[in-house]
Amino acid sequence: MQEIEGIVFNIQRYSIDDGPGLRTTVFVKGCPLTCLWCSNPESQDPLPEVTWRYTSCKKCGTCVKTCPLELITLDEDGVHIDRKSCDRCGKCVEACEAEALRISGKRMTVDEVFKVVKRDIDFYKVSGGGVTGSGGEILMQADFIAELFKRCREGEIHTCADTSGFGTKEAMEKILAYSDLVYYDLKHMDPVEHEKQCGQSNDLILSNLSLVVESEVPMVIRVPIVPGYTNSDENIAAIAKTVAGLTKEAPVNILPYHSYGANKYRMIDRKYQLDDVKIPTEEELDRAKQIIESYGLKCEISK
Repeated sequence: MQEIEGIVFNIQRYSIDDGPGLRTTVFVKGCPLTCLWCSNPESQDPLPEVTWRYTSCKKCGTCVKTCPLELITLDEDGVHIDRKSCDRCGKCVEACEAEALRISGKRMTVDEVFKVVKRDIDFYKVSGGGVTGSGGEILMQADFIAELFKRCREGEIHTCADTSGFGTKEAMEKILAYSDLVYYDLKHMDPVEHEKQCGQSNDLILSNLSLVVESEVPMVIRVPIVPGYTNSDENIAAIAKTVAGLTKEAPVNILPYHSYGANKYRMIDRKYQLDDVKIPTEEELDRAKQIIESYGLKCEISK
C-alpha cells in the first residue's frame, strides 16, 4: 500500500508561537488565499518552486545558460524566472554554485515527517507541546495532515491544526478527527472586502467555523490587525459578534501586523503590496481588544 505523501516547505523544530508548549511545526505548500500581508508567499503555490536568494547571488549568469527552456533572465535587479512556463526541473538550482537558487517544497511521506517530529517527544511531554500543521493551508493537503496527526495521536503527541478555514467540509472533518486544538484565522467579515484582501470570499471560512465549534475540539480564534485593512471598529465588532454567537469558550488572539515576510516576495518575482503599512500602535491593539471583550470573549494580544 502506497504511503500518503505531502509537499512540505519547512519543518520548524523548537517552535513556541504555534500552539502551547514547545512544538514542531510542519509547513505544507499550497493555499487558495492570497492575503496581501501573507508572510509565507512561497507557501501559496501547491508545488515545489524555485526561489532566488538575492543576498547570495553573484549574478554570474550560470542559471541563464543552464535553463533548458530559456526561461531565466538576468538584469540589474537580479534573476527573473518565467514561472508560468517553468517545469520545475531544478537544473538551474543544481548549477548555482552560490546556492542562490533553491527549491522550496519537498515531497515527503508521513513516515519521513513523523521521524523528524518524534525526535523531540520528550520536550513535548515536559512542556505540554506537540505538533502543529500549518502552511500554506493544511486543508489543501487534508489526507496528509490527517494521517500525520493520526500517527501523532497514536504516539500521544498533542496536535494543533493552524488553518484559515478555507477548504471543503470533508477536508476539515478529516483533520478535526485527529486534532487536539484548532487555531482558526478570521480576517474580515465583509465578503467583498475579504475577496479584495485575500483573493476569495469568506463563505467557506464561516461555514467551517461553525463546523469546528460543533465538533467541540478546543479552538483559538486569531485575528490579524492590519492597519487600513482589517482594523476598523466595524470589522472587529463583526468578528466578535460572529464568534460570540457561536461560542464564548474560544479565546481570541489578536495578531499585530508585521512585514517580516516582505523580502520573500522578491525571491519569487513578486512585489509586496503593503510597503506603506505601518505596524499597529498599542492604542489600536488595545481598542480592538476592548471591542472583542465587550462581547464577552476572552482576548489576548500576541507579541
